[in-house]
Amino acid sequence: MLHRREDVIEVGAREAGLVQEIARLGREASIEINVQDVVHLEPSRALLPAGTKVYVSHLPKQHWQQTEAACRAVRAAGFRPVPHVPVRLLAGAEAFDRLLAGFAAGGCDEVLLIAGDYAHPLGPFATVADVLVTGLLEKHRLTRVSMAGHPEGHPKVPLDEIRLAEREKVMLATQAGLDVSLVTQFFFEHAPFVEWAGNLNTRGIRALFIAGIAGPARSTTLLKFAMRCGVGPSIRALSARPSTFVHLLADHGPEHVVRGLAHARSAGVVDFAGIHLFCFGGYLRTCEWLHRVAHGEFRLNGQAGFDVGAGRVA
Repeated sequence: MLHRREDVIEVGAREAGLVQEIARLGREASIEINVQDVVHLEPSRALLPAGTKVYVSHLPKQHWQQTEAACRAVRAAGFRPVPHVPVRLLAGAEAFDRLLAGFAAGGCDEVLLIAGDYAHPLGPFATVADVLVTGLLEKHRLTRVSMAGHPEGHPKVPLDEIRLAEREKVMLATQAGLDVSLVTQFFFEHAPFVEWAGNLNTRGIRALFIAGIAGPARSTTLLKFAMRCGVGPSIRALSARPSTFVHLLADHGPEHVVRGLAHARSAGVVDFAGIHLFCFGGYLRTCEWLHRVAHGEFRLNGQAGFDVGAGRVA
């Protein structure tokens, strides 16, 4: 079949634009680290741009002092630390005040506030909104706040409550003069995020929408975290191929999701701020993946994704 030269040029231009958008998402991405991975911060400096936003998770039974120390290490490595704060673990306003003072002293200008999957709060804070009205973020001159978004809903909370909470906490943070980011739970198909961000944009929600994505990891590992975190219908993408033993041991990367998001943004379908990588397959491994994508070391393939490490795109 013959193709007109004009059509070939148009397709080539679209693909070139898509490649540039994918690389841009890689360059501007944020990433997550846990306290055990702090030892890998030094080698990651060669893989991530200076000033990259690095979210520091707070795992069950972790001490706040460990989170503070990890944030200081992130800052010393030349990155921007953003500590997770599950508000249901806060004993009270005084404890939160001391925690924010420690974070601010360690160079943090932003925190990620989440309710936390704990049945009963330790203190008076059951929701993120409860914390936002205290005025403590402003007291410690934090200028930004990240909060959770749930494009596919939440397994334990009705969808209408989730959407109401998203709007309420963005409104409260904005009224406090904070720059707001909504960082989503990870997902395996781009369409739910595109629809979610589009709906919030239409409703005039003033926030940066960040797409949470699982970095490259074994399918078994991703399934484990997806079940634990209550990932929604997009989990079906993990079982798109036959569930053989070999498939479960195989790696699953975010290439299809990232290409879909890049296409949606470059085509003007939705406006969002970028992507955030969860490092279920390892922090350094995810940094290496991001480095290659950011530097154009990938090629688009015919399966709606791209192949990383396939050589730098001209």
